[in-house]
Amino acid sequence: MRLLIVEDEKRLAVSLAKGLTAEGYAVDVVHDGREGLHRATEGSYDLVILDIMLPGLNGYRVCAALRAAGHDVPILMLTAKDGEYDEAEGLDTGADDYLTKPFSYVVLVARIKALLRRRGQGAGASPVLEAGDLRVDTAARRVFLGEDEVTLTAKEFAVLEQLVVRAGEVVSKAQILEHVWDFAYDGDPNIVEVYVSTLRRKLRAELIRTVRGAGYRLEAAR
Repeated sequence: MRLLIVEDEKRLAVSLAKGLTAEGYAVDVVHDGREGLHRATEGSYDLVILDIMLPGLNGYRVCAALRAAGHDVPILMLTAKDGEYDEAEGLDTGADDYLTKPFSYVVLVARIKALLRRRGQGAGASPVLEAGDLRVDTAARRVFLGEDEVTLTAKEFAVLEQLVVRAGEVVSKAQILEHVWDFAYDGDPNIVEVYVSTLRRKLRAELIRTVRGAGYRLEAAR
């Protein structure tokens, strides 16, 4: 899952990014409302964490502009303000949830997971993705092959998740990098091959096929 943090308090933004990266998310950070709107419009994000008091454009205007343009990405608004009027204004502009500073990091993570589950489930769909006897529980972040649970690191899980949501389709290395690592990642793109190799060892070698020159395809496990 790829998250965008739009927060002008740089120390808070960096702290949140580090924590959420450790949770297994790919995180991008910007500190200005106009840049946040541009990045959210151009990028492919699963959730936006949006502060209200921002330079350039405030969070209300960023949120309203995204919704007016047809973007349905979940938005969690952050603010140092308090009061029913502010919350109502935030939700009226199209935000999905609202958190007042100071807040508990544990609560923030719980809200993020709830919003991502809500989006992934849609109209009651299960958070458990299946391909043959491979089951990936995206809510509990657990993986089963047949009756056996397979222990994965956060990054391994994130790579597998990108493959299983498109099971049977080719997923390019660039798509995996974009969603599992962050926008600014400039390391060796072959890092994807390392994680795919590890997944093959932990699952089954034939489960993830390499499509030469195109990417990887998750086959139905048997």
